[in-house]
Amino acid sequence: MEEINNIEIVPCTESNYLQPFRVSYNQNGTKKSWDFMRTHDSVSVLIFNTTSHCFVLVKQFRPAVYMCEWEKAKTKTSQPAEKSEEAEASESQEGQPASAEESSSQLPPASAGVTYELCAGLVDKPDLSLEEIARQEVLEECGYDVPASKLKRITSYRSGVGVTGAKQTMFYAEVSDDNCVSAGGGEPREGELIEVVKVPLHEAMTFAYDERTPKTMGVIFSFIWFHNNMSPKYKISTNV
Repeated sequence: MEEINNIEIVPCTESNYLQPFRVSYNQNGTKKSWDFMRTHDSVSVLIFNTTSHCFVLVKQFRPAVYMCEWEKAKTKTSQPAEKSEEAEASESQEGQPASAEESSSQLPPASAGVTYELCAGLVDKPDLSLEEIARQEVLEECGYDVPASKLKRITSYRSGVGVTGAKQTMFYAEVSDDNCVSAGGGEPREGELIEVVKVPLHEAMTFAYDERTPKTMGVIFSFIWFHNNMSPKYKISTNV
Protein backbone atom coordinates (compact mmCIF):
# COMPACT_ATOMS: atom_id res chain seq x y z
CA MET A 1 0.00 0.00 0.00
CA GLU A 2 2.76 2.43 0.85
CA GLU A 3 5.04 1.90 -2.15
CA ILE A 4 4.29 5.02 -4.20
CA ASN A 5 6.51 6.26 -7.03
CA ASN A 6 6.50 7.75 -10.55
CA ILE A 7 4.17 10.57 -9.48
CA GLU A 8 3.07 12.91 -12.25
CA ILE A 9 0.58 15.76 -12.04
CA VAL A 10 -1.36 16.83 -15.13
CA PRO A 11 -4.48 18.95 -15.71
CA CYS A 12 -7.73 16.99 -15.39
CA THR A 13 -9.66 17.54 -18.61
CA GLU A 14 -12.12 14.66 -18.28
CA SER A 15 -13.36 12.58 -15.35
CA ASN A 16 -16.03 10.00 -14.56
CA TYR A 17 -16.28 11.33 -11.01
CA LEU A 18 -15.84 15.13 -11.03
CA GLN A 19 -17.11 17.94 -13.23
CA PRO A 20 -15.98 21.51 -12.53
CA PHE A 21 -18.46 24.37 -12.97
CA ARG A 22 -18.74 28.07 -12.20
CA VAL A 23 -22.14 29.39 -11.12
CA SER A 24 -23.02 33.11 -11.27
CA TYR A 25 -25.87 34.52 -9.19
CA ASN A 26 -27.20 37.58 -7.43
CA GLN A 27 -27.45 37.59 -3.64
CA ASN A 28 -29.16 40.54 -1.98
CA GLY A 29 -28.43 42.67 -5.00
CA THR A 30 -24.74 41.70 -5.23
CA LYS A 31 -23.50 39.73 -8.23
CA LYS A 32 -21.37 36.76 -7.19
CA SER A 33 -19.80 33.64 -8.62
CA TRP A 34 -18.60 30.36 -7.15
CA ASP A 35 -16.58 27.44 -8.48
CA PHE A 36 -17.81 23.98 -7.56
CA MET A 37 -17.53 20.32 -8.48
CA ARG A 38 -20.43 18.11 -9.42
CA THR A 39 -19.92 14.59 -8.12
CA HIS A 40 -21.81 11.54 -6.88
CA ASP A 41 -23.49 11.27 -3.51
CA SER A 42 -22.13 8.53 -1.26
CA VAL A 43 -22.86 6.11 1.56
CA SER A 44 -20.75 5.16 4.57
CA VAL A 45 -21.15 2.40 7.14
CA LEU A 46 -20.09 2.19 10.77
CA ILE A 47 -19.44 -1.53 11.27
CA PHE A 48 -19.39 -3.02 14.76
CA ASN A 49 -18.33 -6.63 15.29
CA THR A 50 -20.33 -8.03 18.21
CA THR A 51 -18.08 -11.10 18.49
CA SER A 52 -14.88 -9.20 19.19
CA HIS A 53 -16.46 -5.90 20.34
CA CYS A 54 -14.53 -3.83 17.84
CA PHE A 55 -15.19 -1.39 15.03
CA VAL A 56 -14.22 -2.37 11.52
CA LEU A 57 -12.61 0.45 9.53
CA VAL A 58 -10.74 0.63 6.26
CA LYS A 59 -7.31 2.07 5.66
CA GLN A 60 -6.18 3.27 2.26
CA PHE A 61 -3.89 5.61 0.37
CA ARG A 62 -5.60 8.85 -0.68
CA PRO A 63 -3.76 10.77 -3.44
CA ALA A 64 -5.47 14.06 -2.55
CA VAL A 65 -4.27 13.81 1.05
CA TYR A 66 -0.79 12.88 -0.09
CA MET A 67 -0.56 15.84 -2.47
CA CYS A 68 -1.60 18.21 0.32
CA GLU A 69 1.24 16.84 2.43
CA TRP A 70 3.61 17.16 -0.52
CA GLU A 71 2.69 20.82 -0.98
CA LYS A 72 3.31 21.42 2.73
CA ALA A 73 6.68 19.69 2.49
CA LYS A 74 7.65 21.83 -0.50
CA THR A 75 6.71 24.99 1.37
CA LYS A 76 8.82 24.04 4.38
CA THR A 77 11.90 23.22 2.32
CA SER A 78 11.63 26.03 -0.21
CA GLN A 79 14.17 28.84 -0.07
CA PRO A 80 13.31 32.54 -0.57
CA ALA A 81 15.82 32.82 -3.41
CA GLU A 82 14.62 33.95 -6.83
CA LYS A 83 13.64 31.23 -9.25
CA SER A 84 15.85 30.60 -12.24
CA GLU A 85 14.36 30.47 -15.72
CA GLU A 86 14.79 26.71 -15.64
CA ALA A 87 12.89 26.44 -12.35
CA GLU A 88 10.07 28.60 -13.65
CA ALA A 89 9.89 26.50 -16.80
CA SER A 90 9.51 23.37 -14.68
CA GLU A 91 6.16 24.59 -13.41
CA SER A 92 3.44 22.79 -15.33
CA GLN A 93 0.91 24.70 -17.36
CA GLU A 94 -2.12 26.49 -15.94
CA GLY A 95 -0.62 26.84 -12.47
CA GLN A 96 -0.32 23.13 -11.79
CA PRO A 97 2.74 21.89 -9.81
CA ALA A 98 5.59 20.26 -11.66
CA SER A 99 6.08 16.52 -11.72
CA ALA A 100 6.97 15.13 -8.31
CA GLU A 101 9.76 13.16 -9.96
CA GLU A 102 11.58 16.48 -10.40
CA SER A 103 11.39 17.11 -6.65
CA SER A 104 11.91 13.62 -5.28
CA SER A 105 13.97 14.91 -2.37
CA GLN A 106 10.88 16.78 -1.14
CA LEU A 107 8.51 13.83 -1.31
CA PRO A 108 6.99 12.85 2.04
CA PRO A 109 6.68 9.14 2.81
CA ALA A 110 3.72 7.42 1.19
CA SER A 111 2.25 6.86 4.65
CA ALA A 112 1.46 10.59 4.73
CA GLY A 113 -1.39 9.88 2.33
CA VAL A 114 -2.89 6.93 4.22
CA THR A 115 -6.11 7.55 6.16
CA TYR A 116 -8.50 5.57 8.37
CA GLU A 117 -12.10 5.72 7.17
CA LEU A 118 -15.52 4.18 7.42
CA CYS A 119 -16.41 1.64 4.79
CA ALA A 120 -17.93 3.81 2.04
CA GLY A 121 -18.79 4.07 -1.62
CA LEU A 122 -20.34 6.22 -4.32
CA VAL A 123 -24.03 6.24 -5.11
CA ASP A 124 -23.61 5.43 -8.79
CA LYS A 125 -26.04 2.54 -9.28
CA PRO A 126 -29.51 4.07 -9.88
CA ASP A 127 -31.21 0.67 -9.80
CA LEU A 128 -30.09 -0.02 -6.21
CA SER A 129 -31.31 1.50 -2.93
CA LEU A 130 -28.85 3.23 -0.61
CA GLU A 131 -29.05 0.22 1.69
CA GLU A 132 -28.15 -2.17 -1.15
CA ILE A 133 -25.21 -0.01 -2.19
CA ALA A 134 -24.00 0.12 1.42
CA ARG A 135 -24.39 -3.66 1.70
CA GLN A 136 -22.22 -4.17 -1.39
CA GLU A 137 -19.53 -1.89 -0.01
CA VAL A 138 -19.42 -3.76 3.31
CA LEU A 139 -19.02 -7.03 1.43
CA GLU A 140 -16.38 -5.79 -1.04
CA GLU A 141 -14.29 -3.67 1.31
CA CYS A 142 -14.58 -5.53 4.61
CA GLY A 143 -15.72 -9.05 3.72
CA TYR A 144 -18.94 -9.16 5.78
CA ASP A 145 -22.17 -10.36 4.20
CA VAL A 146 -24.95 -8.40 5.90
CA PRO A 147 -28.58 -8.22 4.67
CA ALA A 148 -29.58 -4.73 3.58
CA SER A 149 -32.52 -4.94 5.98
CA LYS A 150 -30.07 -5.10 8.90
CA LEU A 151 -28.52 -1.72 8.09
CA LYS A 152 -29.66 1.05 10.40
CA ARG A 153 -29.71 4.56 8.93
CA ILE A 154 -27.92 7.00 11.25
CA THR A 155 -28.28 10.24 9.30
CA SER A 156 -27.38 12.04 6.09
CA TYR A 157 -25.40 15.24 5.73
CA ARG A 158 -23.69 17.44 3.16
CA SER A 159 -19.98 16.81 2.75
CA GLY A 160 -17.58 19.25 1.14
CA VAL A 161 -20.13 22.07 1.11
CA GLY A 162 -17.59 24.57 -0.21
CA VAL A 163 -16.58 22.46 -3.20
CA THR A 164 -19.04 19.66 -4.00
CA GLY A 165 -22.13 19.93 -1.81
CA ALA A 166 -22.64 16.18 -2.22
CA LYS A 167 -24.74 14.24 0.29
CA GLN A 168 -23.47 11.28 2.28
CA THR A 169 -25.81 8.87 4.05
CA MET A 170 -24.37 7.03 7.03
CA PHE A 171 -25.52 3.59 8.17
CA TYR A 172 -24.77 1.36 11.13
CA ALA A 173 -24.25 -2.38 10.76
CA GLU A 174 -23.74 -4.98 13.46
CA VAL A 175 -21.81 -8.02 12.29
CA SER A 176 -20.32 -11.11 13.86
CA ASP A 177 -17.50 -13.39 12.86
CA ASP A 178 -20.17 -15.65 11.34
CA ASN A 179 -20.92 -12.92 8.77
CA CYS A 180 -17.31 -12.78 7.58
CA VAL A 181 -17.12 -14.50 4.18
CA SER A 182 -13.89 -13.01 2.78
CA ALA A 183 -10.88 -10.90 3.68
CA GLY A 184 -12.34 -7.84 1.96
CA GLY A 185 -9.89 -5.37 0.49
CA GLY A 186 -12.05 -3.82 -2.21
CA GLU A 187 -12.21 -4.48 -5.94
CA PRO A 188 -8.73 -4.83 -7.50
CA ARG A 189 -10.34 -4.45 -10.94
CA GLU A 190 -11.33 -0.94 -9.91
CA GLY A 191 -7.85 -0.17 -8.60
CA GLU A 192 -8.86 -0.43 -4.95
CA LEU A 193 -6.21 -1.38 -2.40
CA ILE A 194 -7.85 -1.42 1.01
CA GLU A 195 -6.67 -2.75 4.36
CA VAL A 196 -9.28 -3.78 6.93
CA VAL A 197 -8.54 -2.41 10.40
CA LYS A 198 -10.19 -3.23 13.74
CA VAL A 199 -10.46 -0.73 16.59
CA PRO A 200 -11.45 -2.19 20.01
CA LEU A 201 -14.54 -0.58 21.50
CA HIS A 202 -12.77 0.48 24.70
CA GLU A 203 -10.15 2.35 22.62
CA ALA A 204 -12.59 4.00 20.23
CA MET A 205 -12.80 7.51 21.67
CA THR A 206 -9.07 7.72 22.26
CA PHE A 207 -8.59 6.68 18.65
CA ALA A 208 -11.13 9.25 17.44
CA TYR A 209 -9.39 12.18 19.09
CA ASP A 210 -5.80 11.11 18.43
CA GLU A 211 -4.61 13.67 15.88
CA ARG A 212 -1.56 11.57 15.11
CA THR A 213 -3.84 9.06 13.39
CA PRO A 214 -5.22 10.58 10.16
CA LYS A 215 -8.92 9.86 9.79
CA THR A 216 -12.10 11.23 8.29
CA MET A 217 -14.72 13.22 10.16
CA GLY A 218 -17.09 10.31 9.55
CA VAL A 219 -15.03 8.11 11.87
CA ILE A 220 -15.08 10.69 14.65
CA PHE A 221 -18.78 11.46 14.31
CA SER A 222 -19.86 7.82 14.11
CA PHE A 223 -17.81 6.83 17.17
CA ILE A 224 -19.47 9.66 19.12
CA TRP A 225 -22.88 8.52 17.85
CA PHE A 226 -22.16 4.98 19.03
CA HIS A 227 -20.97 6.25 22.41
CA ASN A 228 -24.20 8.20 22.88
CA ASN A 229 -26.64 5.65 21.50
CA MET A 230 -25.25 2.13 21.60
CA SER A 231 -22.54 1.74 24.24
CA PRO A 232 -25.01 1.23 27.15
CA LYS A 233 -26.24 -1.87 25.33
CA TYR A 234 -22.78 -3.44 25.59
CA LYS A 235 -22.03 -2.14 29.08
CA ILE A 236 -18.51 -1.15 28.04
CA SER A 237 -17.15 2.34 28.62
CA THR A 238 -15.95 4.18 25.53
CA ASN A 239 -14.67 7.18 27.48
CA VAL A 240 -11.20 8.55 26.78
